[in-house]
Amino acid sequence: MTTSTFKSTGHTGGVRRPGRWLALSVLVLAVLLVAVDATVLGLATPFLSEDLEPTGTQLLWIGDVYSFVIAGLLVSMGSLGDRIGRKKLLLIGATAFGAVSVLNAYASSPETMIVARALLGVAGATLMPSTLALIRNLFHDPRERSLAIGIWGAMASAGAAVGPVVGGFLLEHFWWGSVFLINLPVMAVLVLVGVKLIPESKNPNPGPWDLPSVALSLVGMIGVVYAIKELASHGPSLDAGLAALAGAGALTWFVRRQLTLPAPLLDMRLFRHRGFSGAVLADLLTILGLSGLVFFLSQFFQLVQGRQPLEAGLAELPAAIGAVTAGLVAGVAARRFSVRSVVTAGLAAVGLSLAVLTTLDQHTGYPLLGAALLVVGVGAGFAFTVTADVILSSVPKEQAGSASAVSETAYELGAALGIAVLGSIVTGVYRGFPVPAGVPADVASAAHESLGGAVEASGALAPQTAAALVSAGQEAFVDGLRIAAGVGAAVLLATAAAAWFLLKGQKLADGIEH
Repeated sequence: MTTSTFKSTGHTGGVRRPGRWLALSVLVLAVLLVAVDATVLGLATPFLSEDLEPTGTQLLWIGDVYSFVIAGLLVSMGSLGDRIGRKKLLLIGATAFGAVSVLNAYASSPETMIVARALLGVAGATLMPSTLALIRNLFHDPRERSLAIGIWGAMASAGAAVGPVVGGFLLEHFWWGSVFLINLPVMAVLVLVGVKLIPESKNPNPGPWDLPSVALSLVGMIGVVYAIKELASHGPSLDAGLAALAGAGALTWFVRRQLTLPAPLLDMRLFRHRGFSGAVLADLLTILGLSGLVFFLSQFFQLVQGRQPLEAGLAELPAAIGAVTAGLVAGVAARRFSVRSVVTAGLAAVGLSLAVLTTLDQHTGYPLLGAALLVVGVGAGFAFTVTADVILSSVPKEQAGSASAVSETAYELGAALGIAVLGSIVTGVYRGFPVPAGVPADVASAAHESLGGAVEASGALAPQTAAALVSAGQEAFVDGLRIAAGVGAAVLLATAAAAWFLLKGQKLADGIEH
Protein backbone atom coordinates (compact mmCIF):
# COMPACT_ATOMS: atom_id res chain seq x y z
CA MET A 1 0.00 0.00 0.00
CA THR A 2 1.46 3.39 -0.93
CA THR A 3 1.38 6.85 0.55
CA SER A 4 -1.19 7.92 -2.06
CA THR A 5 -3.77 5.88 -0.16
CA PHE A 6 -3.47 8.23 2.82
CA LYS A 7 -4.13 11.74 1.58
CA SER A 8 -4.65 14.39 4.19
CA THR A 9 -8.02 16.09 4.08
CA GLY A 10 -6.35 19.44 4.67
CA HIS A 11 -7.53 19.90 8.25
CA THR A 12 -6.62 18.40 11.59
CA GLY A 13 -8.96 15.51 11.08
CA GLY A 14 -6.99 13.76 8.27
CA VAL A 15 -7.69 10.22 7.15
CA ARG A 16 -7.65 7.75 10.05
CA ARG A 17 -6.44 4.31 9.11
CA PRO A 18 -8.11 1.39 10.93
CA GLY A 19 -5.66 -0.64 13.01
CA ARG A 20 -3.21 2.27 13.27
CA TRP A 21 -2.83 1.93 17.06
CA LEU A 22 -2.13 -1.79 16.77
CA ALA A 23 0.42 -1.03 14.05
CA LEU A 24 1.96 1.57 16.38
CA SER A 25 2.36 -1.09 19.09
CA VAL A 26 4.51 -3.13 16.69
CA LEU A 27 6.62 -0.11 15.74
CA VAL A 28 7.33 0.88 19.34
CA LEU A 29 8.34 -2.70 20.07
CA ALA A 30 11.23 -2.23 17.64
CA VAL A 31 12.14 1.13 19.19
CA LEU A 32 12.07 -0.30 22.70
CA LEU A 33 14.34 -3.17 21.73
CA VAL A 34 16.93 -0.99 19.98
CA ALA A 35 16.94 1.39 22.96
CA VAL A 36 17.20 -1.50 25.44
CA ASP A 37 20.18 -2.88 23.53
CA ALA A 38 21.99 0.42 23.91
CA THR A 39 22.00 0.14 27.72
CA VAL A 40 21.41 -3.51 28.63
CA LEU A 41 25.15 -4.08 28.35
CA GLY A 42 25.79 -1.79 31.33
CA LEU A 43 24.72 -4.47 33.80
CA ALA A 44 26.38 -7.27 31.86
CA THR A 45 29.73 -5.46 31.87
CA PRO A 46 31.14 -7.10 35.06
CA PHE A 47 30.19 -10.60 33.77
CA LEU A 48 31.47 -9.90 30.27
CA SER A 49 34.74 -8.50 31.73
CA GLU A 50 35.29 -11.69 33.69
CA ASP A 51 34.58 -13.94 30.70
CA LEU A 52 36.20 -12.10 27.77
CA GLU A 53 38.86 -10.16 29.76
CA PRO A 54 38.79 -6.98 27.62
CA THR A 55 41.10 -4.04 28.28
CA GLY A 56 39.53 -0.80 29.51
CA THR A 57 39.60 0.64 25.98
CA GLN A 58 38.05 -2.52 24.49
CA LEU A 59 35.35 -2.38 27.17
CA LEU A 60 34.43 1.18 26.16
CA TRP A 61 34.31 0.12 22.49
CA ILE A 62 32.05 -2.82 23.34
CA GLY A 63 29.81 -0.36 25.16
CA ASP A 64 29.59 2.34 22.52
CA VAL A 65 30.46 0.97 19.04
CA TYR A 66 26.80 -0.07 18.65
CA SER A 67 25.66 3.54 19.05
CA PHE A 68 28.53 4.89 16.93
CA VAL A 69 27.60 2.72 13.94
CA ILE A 70 23.90 3.49 14.31
CA ALA A 71 24.68 7.22 14.44
CA GLY A 72 26.90 6.95 11.36
CA LEU A 73 24.32 5.07 9.28
CA LEU A 74 20.98 6.54 10.36
CA VAL A 75 20.86 9.34 7.80
CA SER A 76 21.75 6.89 5.03
CA MET A 77 19.17 4.34 6.17
CA GLY A 78 16.45 6.97 6.60
CA SER A 79 17.06 8.07 3.05
CA LEU A 80 17.14 4.44 1.83
CA GLY A 81 13.75 3.83 3.48
CA ASP A 82 12.33 6.85 1.63
CA ARG A 83 13.49 5.22 -1.60
CA ILE A 84 12.84 1.46 -1.31
CA GLY A 85 9.97 1.59 1.19
CA ARG A 86 10.06 2.11 4.95
CA LYS A 87 8.12 -1.04 5.76
CA LYS A 88 10.44 -3.15 3.60
CA LEU A 89 13.53 -1.69 5.26
CA LEU A 90 12.01 -2.19 8.73
CA LEU A 91 11.30 -5.88 8.12
CA ILE A 92 14.74 -6.51 6.57
CA GLY A 93 16.37 -4.74 9.53
CA ALA A 94 14.32 -6.67 12.09
CA THR A 95 15.34 -10.00 10.54
CA ALA A 96 19.02 -8.97 10.49
CA PHE A 97 18.82 -7.67 14.07
CA GLY A 98 17.61 -11.04 15.30
CA ALA A 99 20.29 -12.96 13.38
CA VAL A 100 23.18 -10.75 14.52
CA SER A 101 21.97 -10.94 18.14
CA VAL A 102 22.99 -14.61 18.11
CA LEU A 103 26.52 -13.62 17.06
CA ASN A 104 26.66 -11.18 20.00
CA ALA A 105 25.44 -13.80 22.46
CA TYR A 106 28.14 -16.30 21.54
CA ALA A 107 31.11 -13.92 21.05
CA SER A 108 34.25 -15.58 22.40
CA SER A 109 36.74 -12.67 22.43
CA PRO A 110 36.66 -8.88 22.91
CA GLU A 111 37.45 -8.36 19.20
CA THR A 112 34.57 -10.62 18.10
CA MET A 113 32.27 -8.82 20.51
CA ILE A 114 33.19 -5.39 19.12
CA VAL A 115 32.55 -6.58 15.54
CA ALA A 116 29.26 -8.23 16.54
CA ARG A 117 28.11 -5.04 18.31
CA ALA A 118 29.02 -3.02 15.20
CA LEU A 119 26.95 -5.35 12.98
CA LEU A 120 24.06 -5.05 15.42
CA GLY A 121 24.39 -1.29 14.97
CA VAL A 122 24.05 -1.67 11.19
CA ALA A 123 20.80 -3.62 11.67
CA GLY A 124 19.57 -1.18 14.32
CA ALA A 125 20.13 1.75 11.96
CA THR A 126 17.51 0.31 9.58
CA LEU A 127 14.87 0.11 12.33
CA MET A 128 14.82 3.47 14.07
CA PRO A 129 14.16 6.00 11.25
CA SER A 130 11.65 3.65 9.62
CA THR A 131 9.50 3.56 12.77
CA LEU A 132 9.17 7.33 13.17
CA ALA A 133 8.58 7.89 9.44
CA LEU A 134 5.86 5.22 9.38
CA ILE A 135 4.14 6.98 12.31
CA ARG A 136 4.01 10.10 10.14
CA ASN A 137 2.27 7.98 7.49
CA LEU A 138 -0.14 6.25 9.90
CA PHE A 139 -1.33 9.35 11.80
CA HIS A 140 -2.48 12.44 9.93
CA ASP A 141 -4.40 14.10 12.75
CA PRO A 142 -1.73 16.28 14.48
CA ARG A 143 -3.03 15.61 17.99
CA GLU A 144 -3.20 11.88 17.38
CA ARG A 145 0.26 12.04 15.89
CA SER A 146 1.57 13.91 18.95
CA LEU A 147 0.22 11.15 21.18
CA ALA A 148 1.68 8.46 18.87
CA ILE A 149 5.07 10.23 18.92
CA GLY A 150 4.71 10.54 22.70
CA ILE A 151 4.30 6.77 22.99
CA TRP A 152 7.21 6.29 20.57
CA GLY A 153 9.38 8.75 22.51
CA ALA A 154 8.40 7.22 25.83
CA MET A 155 9.51 3.79 24.62
CA ALA A 156 12.77 5.21 23.22
CA SER A 157 13.53 7.00 26.49
CA ALA A 158 12.25 4.19 28.70
CA GLY A 159 14.28 1.60 26.79
CA ALA A 160 17.43 3.13 28.20
CA ALA A 161 16.12 2.52 31.72
CA VAL A 162 14.23 -0.73 31.08
CA GLY A 163 17.42 -2.30 29.69
CA PRO A 164 19.00 -2.68 33.13
CA VAL A 165 15.84 -4.32 34.57
CA VAL A 166 15.59 -6.83 31.72
CA GLY A 167 19.33 -7.39 31.89
CA GLY A 168 19.27 -7.78 35.67
CA PHE A 169 16.61 -10.46 35.53
CA LEU A 170 18.40 -12.41 32.77
CA LEU A 171 21.83 -12.13 34.40
CA GLU A 172 20.55 -13.58 37.67
CA HIS A 173 19.16 -16.64 35.86
CA PHE A 174 21.33 -17.09 32.73
CA TRP A 175 24.74 -16.17 31.30
CA TRP A 176 25.49 -12.69 29.88
CA GLY A 177 24.75 -13.75 26.27
CA SER A 178 21.07 -14.07 27.20
CA VAL A 179 20.71 -10.27 27.10
CA PHE A 180 21.07 -10.56 23.31
CA LEU A 181 19.02 -13.72 22.73
CA ILE A 182 15.95 -11.94 24.16
CA ASN A 183 15.91 -10.03 20.85
CA LEU A 184 14.94 -13.11 18.83
CA PRO A 185 11.31 -13.66 19.92
CA VAL A 186 10.61 -9.92 19.89
CA MET A 187 11.90 -9.51 16.34
CA ALA A 188 9.95 -12.57 15.22
CA VAL A 189 6.71 -10.99 16.50
CA LEU A 190 7.62 -7.68 14.84
CA VAL A 191 8.15 -9.31 11.42
CA LEU A 192 5.07 -11.57 11.54
CA VAL A 193 2.69 -8.86 12.76
CA GLY A 194 4.32 -6.04 10.81
CA VAL A 195 3.80 -7.80 7.48
CA LYS A 196 0.03 -7.69 8.05
CA LEU A 197 -0.53 -4.41 9.90
CA ILE A 198 1.99 -1.82 8.72
CA PRO A 199 1.25 0.02 5.45
CA GLU A 200 4.11 0.61 3.04
CA SER A 201 5.21 4.18 2.40
CA LYS A 202 7.99 5.83 0.46
CA ASN A 203 8.88 8.99 -1.42
CA PRO A 204 7.18 8.74 -4.85
CA ASN A 205 10.05 10.65 -6.55
CA PRO A 206 13.11 9.81 -4.48
CA GLY A 207 16.00 10.06 -6.92
CA PRO A 208 19.07 7.80 -6.72
CA TRP A 209 20.69 6.72 -3.44
CA ASP A 210 24.07 8.45 -3.39
CA LEU A 211 26.71 5.96 -2.18
CA PRO A 212 29.53 8.53 -1.82
CA SER A 213 27.27 10.46 0.60
CA VAL A 214 26.65 7.25 2.56
CA ALA A 215 30.39 6.71 2.94
CA LEU A 216 31.04 10.34 3.90
CA SER A 217 28.36 10.37 6.61
CA LEU A 218 29.67 7.12 8.09
CA VAL A 219 33.33 8.17 8.06
CA GLY A 220 32.47 11.64 9.35
CA MET A 221 30.33 10.53 12.27
CA ILE A 222 32.63 7.74 13.44
CA GLY A 223 35.74 9.91 12.99
CA VAL A 224 34.42 12.79 15.09
CA VAL A 225 33.01 10.59 17.84
CA TYR A 226 36.20 8.51 18.01
CA ALA A 227 38.26 11.71 18.32
CA ILE A 228 36.08 12.99 21.18
CA LYS A 229 36.38 9.62 22.93
CA GLU A 230 40.17 9.50 22.58
CA LEU A 231 40.57 13.13 23.66
CA ALA A 232 38.47 12.58 26.77
CA SER A 233 40.24 9.30 27.63
CA HIS A 234 43.88 10.08 26.92
CA GLY A 235 44.14 13.82 26.24
CA PRO A 236 45.49 15.34 23.00
CA SER A 237 47.18 12.77 20.74
CA LEU A 238 48.10 12.26 17.09
CA ASP A 239 45.39 9.58 16.70
CA ALA A 240 42.68 11.85 18.09
CA GLY A 241 43.84 14.75 15.93
CA LEU A 242 43.88 12.69 12.73
CA ALA A 243 40.46 11.19 13.49
CA ALA A 244 39.01 14.65 14.18
CA LEU A 245 40.44 16.03 10.94
CA ALA A 246 39.20 13.05 8.91
CA GLY A 247 35.76 13.18 10.53
CA ALA A 248 35.31 16.94 10.22
CA GLY A 249 36.60 16.85 6.63
CA ALA A 250 34.21 14.06 5.67
CA LEU A 251 31.21 15.82 7.28
CA THR A 252 32.09 19.13 5.58
CA TRP A 253 32.33 17.33 2.24
CA PHE A 254 29.04 15.56 2.99
CA VAL A 255 27.25 18.88 3.63
CA ARG A 256 28.68 20.49 0.48
CA ARG A 257 27.72 17.45 -1.59
CA GLN A 258 24.13 17.48 -0.25
CA LEU A 259 23.74 21.12 -1.25
CA THR A 260 24.66 20.31 -4.88
CA LEU A 261 22.74 17.03 -5.38
CA PRO A 262 19.28 17.23 -7.03
CA ALA A 263 18.09 14.40 -4.70
CA PRO A 264 20.28 14.69 -1.55
CA LEU A 265 20.62 11.99 1.07
CA LEU A 266 19.74 14.67 3.64
CA ASP A 267 18.26 18.05 2.74
CA MET A 268 20.61 20.39 4.62
CA ARG A 269 18.23 23.30 4.04
CA LEU A 270 16.11 21.87 6.86
CA PHE A 271 18.70 23.22 9.30
CA ARG A 272 17.99 26.79 8.20
CA HIS A 273 14.79 26.43 10.22
CA ARG A 274 15.75 27.70 13.70
CA GLY A 275 13.18 25.48 15.45
CA PHE A 276 14.37 22.36 13.60
CA SER A 277 18.02 23.01 14.53
CA GLY A 278 17.11 23.79 18.14
CA ALA A 279 15.04 20.61 18.41
CA VAL A 280 17.89 18.48 17.04
CA LEU A 281 20.39 20.00 19.49
CA ALA A 282 18.02 19.49 22.44
CA ASP A 283 17.38 15.90 21.31
CA LEU A 284 21.06 15.06 21.24
CA LEU A 285 21.97 16.53 24.62
CA THR A 286 18.89 15.21 26.45
CA ILE A 287 19.89 11.65 25.56
CA LEU A 288 23.56 12.36 26.28
CA GLY A 289 22.65 13.12 29.89
CA LEU A 290 20.19 10.23 30.24
CA SER A 291 22.25 7.44 28.66
CA GLY A 292 25.53 8.44 30.28
CA LEU A 293 23.89 8.53 33.69
CA VAL A 294 22.09 5.18 33.30
CA PHE A 295 25.18 3.40 31.95
CA PHE A 296 27.40 4.39 34.88
CA LEU A 297 24.84 4.17 37.64
CA SER A 298 24.37 0.51 36.60
CA GLN A 299 28.00 -0.10 37.52
CA PHE A 300 27.77 2.12 40.62
CA PHE A 301 24.83 0.15 42.03
CA GLN A 302 26.56 -3.20 41.43
CA LEU A 303 30.26 -2.63 41.91
CA VAL A 304 30.22 0.17 44.51
CA GLN A 305 27.04 -0.48 46.49
CA GLY A 306 27.08 -4.27 46.03
CA ARG A 307 23.57 -4.77 44.63
CA GLN A 308 22.64 -7.85 42.60
CA PRO A 309 21.99 -7.27 38.85
CA LEU A 310 18.17 -7.40 39.11
CA GLU A 311 18.15 -5.15 42.17
CA ALA A 312 20.44 -2.70 40.35
CA GLY A 313 18.14 -2.73 37.33
CA LEU A 314 15.05 -2.12 39.45
CA ALA A 315 16.85 0.72 41.20
CA GLU A 316 16.99 2.53 37.84
CA LEU A 317 13.29 2.01 37.12
CA PRO A 318 12.22 5.53 38.23
CA ALA A 319 13.92 6.90 35.09
CA ALA A 320 11.71 4.68 32.91
CA ILE A 321 8.55 5.57 34.85
CA GLY A 322 9.31 9.28 34.55
CA ALA A 323 10.12 9.05 30.82
CA VAL A 324 6.95 7.10 29.96
CA THR A 325 4.66 9.35 32.01
CA ALA A 326 6.14 12.58 30.63
CA GLY A 327 6.20 11.24 27.06
CA LEU A 328 2.48 10.51 27.10
CA VAL A 329 1.48 14.01 28.23
CA ALA A 330 4.25 15.99 26.48
CA GLY A 331 2.13 16.92 23.44
CA VAL A 332 -0.72 18.20 25.63
CA ALA A 333 1.74 20.17 27.79
CA ALA A 334 3.41 21.75 24.74
CA ARG A 335 0.01 22.89 23.44
CA ARG A 336 -1.16 24.12 26.84
CA PHE A 337 2.01 26.10 27.60
CA SER A 338 4.53 26.27 24.73
CA VAL A 339 7.09 24.13 22.97
CA ARG A 340 10.03 26.13 24.25
CA SER A 341 8.88 26.19 27.88
CA VAL A 342 8.31 22.41 27.98
CA VAL A 343 11.63 21.57 26.26
CA THR A 344 13.58 24.11 28.34
CA ALA A 345 12.05 22.85 31.59
CA GLY A 346 12.80 19.24 30.60
CA LEU A 347 16.44 19.99 29.82
CA ALA A 348 16.83 22.02 33.02
CA ALA A 349 15.34 19.16 35.06
CA VAL A 350 17.90 16.70 33.64
CA GLY A 351 20.72 19.20 34.25
CA LEU A 352 19.71 19.90 37.86
CA SER A 353 19.40 16.18 38.60
CA LEU A 354 22.91 15.61 37.29
CA ALA A 355 24.10 18.53 39.44
CA VAL A 356 22.61 16.81 42.52
CA LEU A 357 24.69 13.71 41.69
CA THR A 358 27.90 15.72 42.16
CA THR A 359 27.26 15.13 45.90
CA LEU A 360 27.34 11.34 45.40
CA ASP A 361 29.50 9.10 47.57
CA GLN A 362 29.80 5.35 48.16
CA HIS A 363 27.13 5.40 50.87
CA THR A 364 24.56 7.73 49.29
CA GLY A 365 21.08 6.46 50.17
CA TYR A 366 18.62 5.28 47.54
CA PRO A 367 15.93 7.95 48.16
CA LEU A 368 18.21 10.66 46.73
CA LEU A 369 19.35 8.47 43.80
CA GLY A 370 15.81 7.31 43.02
CA ALA A 371 14.46 10.88 43.11
CA ALA A 372 17.25 12.09 40.80
CA LEU A 373 16.54 9.27 38.33
CA LEU A 374 12.80 10.03 38.38
CA VAL A 375 13.39 13.72 37.61
CA VAL A 376 15.89 12.83 34.86
CA GLY A 377 13.28 10.51 33.30
CA VAL A 378 10.52 13.14 33.45
CA GLY A 379 12.79 15.82 31.98
CA ALA A 380 14.04 13.58 29.20
CA GLY A 381 10.52 12.37 28.40
CA PHE A 382 9.22 15.93 27.96
CA ALA A 383 12.20 17.27 26.02
CA PHE A 384 12.80 14.29 23.74
CA THR A 385 9.13 13.72 22.81
CA VAL A 386 8.35 17.36 22.00
CA THR A 387 11.52 17.84 19.95
CA ALA A 388 10.81 14.65 17.96
CA ASP A 389 7.33 16.01 17.19
CA VAL A 390 8.79 19.37 16.11
CA ILE A 391 11.31 17.67 13.82
CA LEU A 392 8.73 15.43 12.17
CA SER A 393 6.11 18.16 11.82
CA SER A 394 8.42 20.64 10.12
CA VAL A 395 9.06 18.68 6.89
CA PRO A 396 6.94 17.49 3.95
CA LYS A 397 5.63 13.92 4.31
CA GLU A 398 7.89 12.70 1.45
CA GLN A 399 10.95 13.60 3.55
CA ALA A 400 9.66 11.89 6.72
CA GLY A 401 12.39 9.25 6.60
CA SER A 402 15.19 11.79 6.30
CA ALA A 403 13.75 13.97 9.08
CA SER A 404 13.23 10.89 11.29
CA ALA A 405 16.84 9.92 10.61
CA VAL A 406 18.00 13.33 11.84
CA SER A 407 16.00 12.87 15.06
CA GLU A 408 17.33 9.34 15.46
CA THR A 409 20.90 10.39 14.66
CA ALA A 410 20.64 12.93 17.45
CA TYR A 411 19.33 10.20 19.77
CA GLU A 412 22.03 7.66 18.95
CA LEU A 413 24.84 10.18 18.78
CA GLY A 414 23.70 11.47 22.16
CA ALA A 415 23.76 7.92 23.55
CA ALA A 416 27.23 7.32 22.09
CA LEU A 417 28.59 10.62 23.38
CA GLY A 418 26.99 10.11 26.79
CA ILE A 419 28.86 6.85 27.21
CA ALA A 420 32.03 7.99 25.42
CA VAL A 421 32.54 11.47 26.86
CA LEU A 422 31.15 10.99 30.37
CA GLY A 423 32.56 7.45 30.40
CA SER A 424 35.98 8.66 29.38
CA ILE A 425 35.94 11.17 32.23
CA VAL A 426 35.06 8.39 34.68
CA THR A 427 37.73 6.12 33.20
CA GLY A 428 40.36 8.88 33.13
CA VAL A 429 39.85 9.74 36.80
CA TYR A 430 39.60 6.08 37.81
CA ARG A 431 42.89 5.03 36.20
CA GLY A 432 44.87 7.35 38.44
CA PHE A 433 43.88 5.81 41.77
CA PRO A 434 46.72 4.87 44.15
CA VAL A 435 47.18 1.12 44.62
CA PRO A 436 47.74 -0.08 48.22
CA ALA A 437 51.21 -1.30 49.16
CA GLY A 438 51.94 -4.96 48.49
CA VAL A 439 49.80 -5.30 45.34
CA PRO A 440 51.79 -7.00 42.50
CA ALA A 441 52.29 -4.98 39.29
CA ASP A 442 50.17 -7.30 37.12
CA VAL A 443 47.24 -7.14 39.57
CA ALA A 444 47.58 -3.34 39.80
CA SER A 445 47.54 -3.10 36.00
CA ALA A 446 44.36 -5.21 35.75
CA ALA A 447 42.75 -3.19 38.53
CA HIS A 448 43.46 0.10 36.72
CA GLU A 449 41.67 -1.10 33.55
CA SER A 450 38.17 -1.02 35.07
CA LEU A 451 36.40 -1.33 38.40
CA GLY A 452 35.12 -4.74 37.32
CA GLY A 453 38.77 -5.66 36.66
CA ALA A 454 39.76 -4.49 40.15
CA VAL A 455 37.07 -6.63 41.78
CA GLU A 456 38.15 -9.63 39.70
CA ALA A 457 41.90 -9.10 40.25
CA SER A 458 41.47 -8.68 44.01
CA GLY A 459 40.57 -12.37 44.25
CA ALA A 460 44.27 -13.25 44.02
CA LEU A 461 45.19 -11.13 47.07
CA ALA A 462 45.06 -11.55 50.83
CA PRO A 463 41.63 -10.48 52.19
CA GLN A 464 42.84 -7.26 53.84
CA THR A 465 44.85 -6.15 50.78
CA ALA A 466 42.00 -7.14 48.44
CA ALA A 467 39.51 -5.04 50.46
CA ALA A 468 41.87 -2.04 50.39
CA LEU A 469 42.35 -2.36 46.61
CA VAL A 470 38.62 -2.60 45.89
CA SER A 471 37.85 0.27 48.27
CA ALA A 472 40.44 2.50 46.58
CA GLY A 473 39.02 1.59 43.16
CA GLN A 474 35.45 2.30 44.28
CA GLU A 475 36.43 5.68 45.68
CA ALA A 476 38.16 6.62 42.41
CA PHE A 477 35.16 5.45 40.36
CA VAL A 478 32.81 7.61 42.45
CA ASP A 479 35.18 10.60 42.09
CA GLY A 480 35.02 10.16 38.32
CA LEU A 481 31.24 9.79 38.41
CA ARG A 482 30.88 13.05 40.34
CA ILE A 483 33.02 14.96 37.84
CA ALA A 484 31.15 13.42 34.88
CA ALA A 485 27.83 14.40 36.50
CA GLY A 486 29.09 17.97 36.89
CA VAL A 487 30.13 18.16 33.24
CA GLY A 488 26.79 16.68 32.16
CA ALA A 489 24.90 19.17 34.34
CA ALA A 490 26.75 22.14 32.85
CA VAL A 491 26.08 20.94 29.29
CA LEU A 492 22.36 20.32 29.93
CA LEU A 493 21.77 23.64 31.69
CA ALA A 494 23.54 25.52 28.89
CA THR A 495 21.39 23.65 26.36
CA ALA A 496 18.23 24.58 28.30
CA ALA A 497 19.18 28.25 27.99
CA ALA A 498 19.91 27.85 24.25
CA ALA A 499 16.61 26.01 23.67
CA TRP A 500 14.67 28.92 25.22
CA PHE A 501 15.92 31.18 22.40
CA LEU A 502 16.10 28.68 19.53
CA LEU A 503 12.55 27.40 20.03
CA LYS A 504 10.93 30.83 20.40
CA GLY A 505 7.60 30.86 18.54
CA GLN A 506 7.85 27.15 17.69
CA LYS A 507 4.56 25.25 17.69
CA LEU A 508 3.29 21.74 17.13
CA ALA A 509 1.41 21.03 13.91
CA ASP A 510 -2.15 21.96 14.70
CA GLY A 511 -2.30 25.63 13.90
CA ILE A 512 -2.44 26.64 17.56
CA GLU A 513 -0.15 29.55 18.38
CA HIS A 514 2.23 28.98 21.29
